[in-house]
Amino acid sequence: MKSLNEDIKSGQFKKVYLLYGEETYLKRQYRDRMTKAMIPDGDTINYAYFEGKGIRPGELIDLAETMPFFAERRLIVVENSGFFKNAVPELADYIKEMPDTACFLFIESEVDKRGKLFKAVKDRGRIVEMGRQDEKTLLYWIAGNVKREGRQIKESAARYLVSKTGTDMENLEKELEKLFSYTLGSSEITAQDIDAVCTTQISNKIFDMVEAVAEKKQKKALDYYYDLLALKEPPMRILYLLSRQFKLLLEVKELLRRGYDKGQIAKTAKLHPFVAGKYMQQCRSFTASELRGIMEEAADTEELVKTGRLNDVMSVEIFIVKFSI
Repeated sequence: MKSLNEDIKSGQFKKVYLLYGEETYLKRQYRDRMTKAMIPDGDTINYAYFEGKGIRPGELIDLAETMPFFAERRLIVVENSGFFKNAVPELADYIKEMPDTACFLFIESEVDKRGKLFKAVKDRGRIVEMGRQDEKTLLYWIAGNVKREGRQIKESAARYLVSKTGTDMENLEKELEKLFSYTLGSSEITAQDIDAVCTTQISNKIFDMVEAVAEKKQKKALDYYYDLLALKEPPMRILYLLSRQFKLLLEVKELLRRGYDKGQIAKTAKLHPFVAGKYMQQCRSFTASELRGIMEEAADTEELVKTGRLNDVMSVEIFIVKFSI
Protein backbone atom coordinates (compact mmCIF):
# COMPACT_ATOMS: atom_id res chain seq x y z
CA MET A 1 0.00 0.00 0.00
CA LYS A 2 3.02 2.24 0.42
CA SER A 3 3.48 2.23 -3.37
CA LEU A 4 -0.14 3.36 -3.88
CA ASN A 5 0.29 6.21 -1.41
CA GLU A 6 3.43 7.31 -3.26
CA ASP A 7 1.61 7.28 -6.62
CA ILE A 8 -1.28 9.30 -5.19
CA LYS A 9 1.08 11.80 -3.58
CA SER A 10 3.26 12.26 -6.66
CA GLY A 11 0.45 12.13 -9.21
CA GLN A 12 2.51 9.72 -11.29
CA PHE A 13 0.23 6.79 -12.11
CA LYS A 14 0.71 3.46 -13.84
CA LYS A 15 -1.48 2.42 -16.77
CA VAL A 16 -3.15 -0.37 -14.85
CA TYR A 17 -3.77 -1.30 -11.20
CA LEU A 18 -5.14 -4.39 -9.49
CA LEU A 19 -6.33 -4.19 -5.88
CA TYR A 20 -7.41 -7.57 -4.51
CA GLY A 21 -7.95 -9.40 -1.24
CA GLU A 22 -10.40 -9.90 1.61
CA GLU A 23 -10.36 -6.43 3.15
CA THR A 24 -13.26 -4.66 1.42
CA TYR A 25 -12.80 -1.48 3.45
CA LEU A 26 -9.24 -0.90 2.24
CA LYS A 27 -10.12 -1.66 -1.38
CA ARG A 28 -12.98 0.83 -1.23
CA GLN A 29 -10.82 3.50 0.42
CA TYR A 30 -8.02 3.23 -2.13
CA ARG A 31 -10.47 3.02 -5.05
CA ASP A 32 -12.01 6.32 -3.96
CA ARG A 33 -8.66 7.98 -3.20
CA MET A 34 -7.18 7.01 -6.57
CA THR A 35 -10.31 8.10 -8.42
CA LYS A 36 -10.21 11.49 -6.69
CA ALA A 37 -6.49 11.88 -7.44
CA MET A 38 -6.85 11.01 -11.14
CA ILE A 39 -10.22 12.53 -12.06
CA PRO A 40 -11.39 16.03 -11.01
CA ASP A 41 -14.68 16.20 -9.10
CA GLY A 42 -17.65 16.28 -11.44
CA ASP A 43 -15.77 14.89 -14.46
CA THR A 44 -18.11 12.13 -15.56
CA ILE A 45 -16.94 12.18 -19.19
CA ASN A 46 -13.50 10.72 -18.50
CA TYR A 47 -14.64 8.25 -15.84
CA ALA A 48 -16.34 4.89 -16.33
CA TYR A 49 -17.36 2.30 -13.74
CA PHE A 50 -18.21 -1.36 -14.35
CA GLU A 51 -19.22 -3.95 -11.76
CA GLY A 52 -20.06 -7.65 -11.71
CA LYS A 53 -19.93 -10.56 -14.11
CA GLY A 54 -20.89 -10.20 -17.76
CA ILE A 55 -18.68 -7.19 -18.56
CA ARG A 56 -17.51 -7.31 -22.19
CA PRO A 57 -13.72 -6.91 -22.53
CA GLY A 58 -14.23 -5.34 -25.96
CA GLU A 59 -16.22 -2.50 -24.44
CA LEU A 60 -13.40 -1.76 -21.98
CA ILE A 61 -10.85 -1.77 -24.80
CA ASP A 62 -12.98 0.59 -26.93
CA LEU A 63 -13.24 3.01 -23.99
CA ALA A 64 -9.50 2.89 -23.37
CA GLU A 65 -8.91 3.66 -27.05
CA THR A 66 -11.16 6.73 -26.86
CA MET A 67 -9.15 9.90 -26.27
CA PRO A 68 -10.00 11.69 -22.98
CA PHE A 69 -11.94 14.95 -23.30
CA PHE A 70 -9.78 17.91 -22.21
CA ALA A 71 -8.02 15.76 -19.62
CA GLU A 72 -4.75 13.90 -19.18
CA ARG A 73 -6.32 10.46 -18.92
CA ARG A 74 -9.48 8.40 -18.94
CA LEU A 75 -10.06 6.21 -15.81
CA ILE A 76 -11.89 2.90 -16.18
CA VAL A 77 -12.78 1.19 -12.87
CA VAL A 78 -13.72 -2.50 -13.05
CA GLU A 79 -14.94 -4.19 -9.86
CA ASN A 80 -15.69 -7.86 -9.07
CA SER A 81 -15.56 -8.84 -12.75
CA GLY A 82 -14.09 -12.30 -12.22
CA PHE A 83 -11.61 -11.58 -15.03
CA PHE A 84 -8.70 -12.66 -12.86
CA LYS A 85 -10.22 -16.09 -12.23
CA ASN A 86 -11.09 -16.72 -15.90
CA ALA A 87 -9.05 -16.45 -19.09
CA VAL A 88 -9.47 -13.05 -20.80
CA PRO A 89 -6.66 -13.18 -23.38
CA GLU A 90 -7.80 -10.17 -25.43
CA LEU A 91 -7.64 -7.89 -22.39
CA ALA A 92 -4.29 -9.32 -21.28
CA ASP A 93 -2.85 -8.69 -24.75
CA TYR A 94 -4.31 -5.18 -24.91
CA ILE A 95 -2.80 -4.13 -21.57
CA LYS A 96 0.67 -4.76 -23.01
CA GLU A 97 0.16 -2.02 -25.61
CA MET A 98 -2.53 0.29 -24.15
CA PRO A 99 -2.02 4.06 -24.54
CA ASP A 100 -0.84 6.47 -21.84
CA THR A 101 -4.19 8.27 -22.07
CA ALA A 102 -6.08 5.48 -20.27
CA CYS A 103 -5.86 3.80 -16.87
CA PHE A 104 -7.53 0.59 -15.72
CA LEU A 105 -8.28 0.11 -12.01
CA PHE A 106 -9.36 -3.46 -11.26
CA ILE A 107 -10.78 -4.36 -7.84
CA GLU A 108 -11.27 -8.06 -7.15
CA SER A 109 -11.74 -10.45 -4.23
CA GLU A 110 -9.95 -13.45 -5.71
CA VAL A 111 -7.31 -13.81 -8.41
CA ASP A 112 -5.36 -16.54 -10.15
CA LYS A 113 -1.73 -15.47 -10.04
CA ARG A 114 -0.91 -17.94 -12.81
CA GLY A 115 -3.34 -16.26 -15.22
CA LYS A 116 -2.27 -14.31 -18.28
CA LEU A 117 -4.16 -11.18 -17.19
CA PHE A 118 -2.57 -11.15 -13.72
CA LYS A 119 0.89 -11.44 -15.30
CA ALA A 120 0.11 -8.67 -17.79
CA VAL A 121 -0.93 -6.29 -15.01
CA LYS A 122 2.14 -7.23 -12.99
CA ASP A 123 4.40 -6.43 -15.96
CA ARG A 124 2.75 -3.15 -16.94
CA GLY A 125 1.23 -1.81 -13.75
CA ARG A 126 0.90 -2.30 -10.03
CA ILE A 127 -0.71 -5.09 -8.01
CA VAL A 128 -1.52 -4.66 -4.32
CA GLU A 129 -3.03 -7.31 -2.06
CA MET A 130 -5.35 -5.95 0.61
CA GLY A 131 -5.77 -8.71 3.16
CA ARG A 132 -6.92 -8.73 6.76
CA GLN A 133 -4.87 -6.39 8.93
CA ASP A 134 -2.99 -7.57 12.02
CA GLU A 135 -4.10 -6.62 15.52
CA LYS A 136 -1.50 -3.87 15.94
CA THR A 137 -2.59 -2.15 12.71
CA LEU A 138 -6.26 -2.40 13.67
CA LEU A 139 -5.62 -0.87 17.09
CA TYR A 140 -3.71 2.05 15.53
CA TRP A 141 -6.51 2.52 13.01
CA ILE A 142 -9.20 2.53 15.73
CA ALA A 143 -7.18 4.99 17.81
CA GLY A 144 -6.78 7.27 14.78
CA ASN A 145 -10.51 7.26 14.03
CA VAL A 146 -11.36 7.96 17.68
CA LYS A 147 -8.83 10.80 17.86
CA ARG A 148 -10.29 12.46 14.74
CA GLU A 149 -13.65 12.54 16.52
CA GLY A 150 -12.06 14.30 19.50
CA ARG A 151 -12.46 11.27 21.78
CA GLN A 152 -10.19 8.87 23.63
CA ILE A 153 -10.14 5.10 23.95
CA LYS A 154 -7.87 2.94 26.08
CA GLU A 155 -5.95 0.14 24.39
CA SER A 156 -7.82 -2.43 26.48
CA ALA A 157 -11.17 -1.06 25.25
CA ALA A 158 -9.95 -1.05 21.63
CA ARG A 159 -8.87 -4.68 21.99
CA TYR A 160 -12.27 -5.50 23.46
CA LEU A 161 -13.99 -3.84 20.50
CA VAL A 162 -12.03 -6.03 18.07
CA SER A 163 -12.69 -9.20 20.07
CA LYS A 164 -16.43 -8.43 20.19
CA THR A 165 -17.11 -7.20 16.66
CA GLY A 166 -14.43 -8.99 14.63
CA THR A 167 -11.50 -7.90 12.50
CA ASP A 168 -13.36 -6.80 9.34
CA MET A 169 -12.57 -3.09 8.93
CA GLU A 170 -15.82 -2.29 7.16
CA ASN A 171 -17.80 -3.73 10.06
CA LEU A 172 -15.52 -2.02 12.60
CA GLU A 173 -16.14 1.31 10.85
CA LYS A 174 -19.92 0.85 11.25
CA GLU A 175 -19.54 -0.08 14.92
CA LEU A 176 -17.34 2.99 15.53
CA GLU A 177 -20.01 5.21 13.96
CA LYS A 178 -22.54 3.77 16.40
CA LEU A 179 -20.15 4.42 19.29
CA PHE A 180 -19.50 8.02 18.21
CA SER A 181 -23.24 8.73 18.17
CA TYR A 182 -23.88 6.93 21.46
CA THR A 183 -21.04 8.68 23.32
CA LEU A 184 -21.81 12.18 22.03
CA GLY A 185 -20.79 14.58 24.77
CA SER A 186 -18.38 12.09 26.40
CA SER A 187 -14.62 12.33 26.09
CA GLU A 188 -13.83 8.62 26.35
CA ILE A 189 -15.23 5.44 24.79
CA THR A 190 -15.33 2.63 27.32
CA ALA A 191 -15.96 -1.12 27.36
CA GLN A 192 -19.39 -0.37 28.85
CA ASP A 193 -20.22 1.78 25.79
CA ILE A 194 -19.11 -1.05 23.50
CA ASP A 195 -21.36 -3.52 25.34
CA ALA A 196 -24.26 -1.07 25.13
CA VAL A 197 -24.36 -0.53 21.35
CA CYS A 198 -21.97 -2.85 19.49
CA THR A 199 -23.15 -6.08 17.88
CA THR A 200 -21.31 -9.25 18.78
CA GLN A 201 -20.39 -11.19 15.65
CA ILE A 202 -21.89 -14.69 15.42
CA SER A 203 -18.40 -16.19 15.04
CA ASN A 204 -17.44 -14.67 18.38
CA LYS A 205 -20.55 -16.10 20.05
CA ILE A 206 -19.58 -19.50 18.67
CA PHE A 207 -16.06 -19.03 20.04
CA ASP A 208 -17.47 -18.14 23.46
CA MET A 209 -19.81 -21.15 23.31
CA VAL A 210 -16.87 -23.49 22.64
CA GLU A 211 -14.97 -21.82 25.48
CA ALA A 212 -17.90 -22.52 27.81
CA VAL A 213 -18.00 -26.15 26.64
CA ALA A 214 -14.25 -26.48 27.31
CA GLU A 215 -14.71 -25.07 30.81
CA LYS A 216 -17.69 -27.41 31.38
CA LYS A 217 -19.98 -24.43 31.99
CA GLN A 218 -23.09 -26.02 30.59
CA LYS A 219 -25.59 -23.27 31.46
CA LYS A 220 -23.36 -20.60 29.92
CA ALA A 221 -22.91 -22.65 26.72
CA LEU A 222 -26.67 -23.18 26.43
CA ASP A 223 -27.34 -19.49 27.06
CA TYR A 224 -25.15 -18.63 24.06
CA TYR A 225 -27.11 -21.17 22.01
CA TYR A 226 -30.47 -19.68 23.03
CA ASP A 227 -29.15 -16.19 22.22
CA LEU A 228 -28.30 -17.32 18.69
CA LEU A 229 -31.73 -18.92 18.29
CA ALA A 230 -33.30 -15.63 19.41
CA LEU A 231 -31.31 -13.93 16.62
CA LYS A 232 -33.06 -16.31 14.18
CA GLU A 233 -29.93 -18.37 13.50
CA PRO A 234 -30.97 -21.82 12.18
CA PRO A 235 -29.89 -24.66 14.52
CA MET A 236 -28.16 -26.52 11.68
CA ARG A 237 -26.09 -23.44 10.84
CA ILE A 238 -25.08 -23.18 14.51
CA LEU A 239 -24.07 -26.86 14.46
CA TYR A 240 -22.07 -26.25 11.26
CA LEU A 241 -20.26 -23.28 12.83
CA LEU A 242 -19.53 -25.29 15.98
CA SER A 243 -18.20 -28.16 13.90
CA ARG A 244 -16.03 -25.80 11.86
CA GLN A 245 -14.68 -24.27 15.06
CA PHE A 246 -13.66 -27.65 16.45
CA LYS A 247 -12.10 -28.57 13.09
CA LEU A 248 -10.02 -25.37 13.17
CA LEU A 249 -8.99 -26.10 16.76
CA LEU A 250 -7.78 -29.54 15.70
CA GLU A 251 -5.83 -28.02 12.81
CA VAL A 252 -4.25 -25.38 15.06
CA LYS A 253 -3.40 -28.03 17.66
CA GLU A 254 -1.64 -30.12 15.02
CA LEU A 255 0.30 -27.08 13.76
CA LEU A 256 1.34 -26.25 17.32
CA ARG A 257 2.57 -29.82 17.71
CA ARG A 258 4.73 -29.32 14.64
CA GLY A 259 6.26 -26.23 16.22
CA TYR A 260 4.56 -23.53 14.13
CA ASP A 261 4.42 -20.00 15.56
CA LYS A 262 1.37 -17.71 15.46
CA GLY A 263 2.26 -16.15 12.12
CA GLN A 264 2.78 -19.52 10.45
CA ILE A 265 -0.45 -20.89 11.94
CA ALA A 266 -2.43 -17.85 10.75
CA LYS A 267 -1.10 -18.24 7.21
CA THR A 268 -1.53 -22.03 7.03
CA ALA A 269 -5.00 -22.13 8.60
CA LYS A 270 -6.06 -18.92 6.78
CA LEU A 271 -6.90 -17.13 10.01
CA HIS A 272 -6.41 -13.54 11.10
CA PRO A 273 -3.32 -13.44 13.39
CA PHE A 274 -5.49 -12.08 16.22
CA VAL A 275 -7.92 -14.98 15.81
CA ALA A 276 -5.08 -17.49 15.47
CA GLY A 277 -3.76 -16.40 18.87
CA LYS A 278 -7.17 -17.02 20.46
CA TYR A 279 -7.41 -20.46 18.84
CA MET A 280 -3.92 -21.36 20.07
CA GLN A 281 -5.11 -20.74 23.61
CA GLN A 282 -8.47 -22.46 23.21
CA CYS A 283 -7.18 -25.66 21.60
CA ARG A 284 -5.13 -26.42 24.72
CA SER A 285 -8.41 -27.19 26.53
CA PHE A 286 -8.94 -30.27 24.35
CA THR A 287 -6.95 -33.33 23.35
CA ALA A 288 -6.71 -34.20 19.67
CA SER A 289 -8.81 -37.34 20.21
CA GLU A 290 -11.50 -35.29 22.01
CA LEU A 291 -11.71 -32.88 19.08
CA ARG A 292 -12.00 -35.74 16.57
CA GLY A 293 -14.74 -37.31 18.69
CA ILE A 294 -16.68 -34.04 18.85
CA MET A 295 -16.49 -33.63 15.07
CA GLU A 296 -17.73 -37.20 14.53
CA GLU A 297 -20.62 -36.53 16.92
CA ALA A 298 -21.51 -33.36 15.00
CA ALA A 299 -21.66 -35.37 11.75
CA ASP A 300 -23.86 -38.01 13.42
CA THR A 301 -26.16 -35.29 14.83
CA GLU A 302 -26.58 -33.72 11.39
CA GLU A 303 -27.46 -37.14 9.94
CA LEU A 304 -30.11 -37.71 12.63
CA VAL A 305 -31.76 -34.37 11.81
CA LYS A 306 -31.63 -34.88 8.03
CA THR A 307 -33.27 -38.31 8.33
CA GLY A 308 -36.01 -36.90 10.58
CA ARG A 309 -35.06 -38.92 13.64
CA LEU A 310 -34.30 -35.86 15.79
CA ASN A 311 -35.63 -32.31 16.05
CA ASP A 312 -33.06 -29.73 14.90
CA VAL A 313 -33.31 -27.42 17.95
CA MET A 314 -33.13 -30.30 20.41
CA SER A 315 -30.31 -32.05 18.52
CA VAL A 316 -27.89 -29.13 18.94
CA GLU A 317 -28.98 -28.72 22.56
CA ILE A 318 -28.13 -32.39 23.26
CA PHE A 319 -24.81 -31.95 21.41
CA ILE A 320 -23.85 -29.00 23.65
CA VAL A 321 -24.98 -30.72 26.83
CA LYS A 322 -23.03 -33.90 26.02
CA PHE A 323 -19.69 -32.13 25.76
CA SER A 324 -20.14 -29.63 28.58
CA ILE A 325 -20.74 -32.03 31.49
